[in-house]
Amino acid sequence: MDVGALVGGAASLVVGALAWTQSRASNRRSDFTTITDRLDRELKEERTQRKLLTRAYLDIWKWAKRVGPDTPAGPAPEPPAELDLTPWRL
Repeated sequence: MDVGALVGGAASLVVGALAWTQSRASNRRSDFTTITDRLDRELKEERTQRKLLTRAYLDIWKWAKRVGPDTPAGPAPEPPAELDLTPWRL
C-alpha cells in the first residue's frame, strides 16, 4: 500500500472523529440550554402559583380571624381566579 494513502486515510479518520465529537458537544450544549430554559420557565410558573396560593391562604386566615365562633360565618372567600388548583381537584 501507498504510505500517502495510509496517512491520508488516518488524517481523514482523525478529522472525522474530531468533527463528530465537536457536533456532539454542540448538541449537548443546545440540549443543556433547552433544559435550563424549560426549568427556568417552570420555576417561574411555580413561584407565581405559590404566591397566589399564599395570598389565598392569607385571605382565608383574615376571614377566619374576622368571623368568630359565635358569629354567622358566611361564605369563605374564593381563591384567586388565576390560581391553578387542578392537582387538588378531582
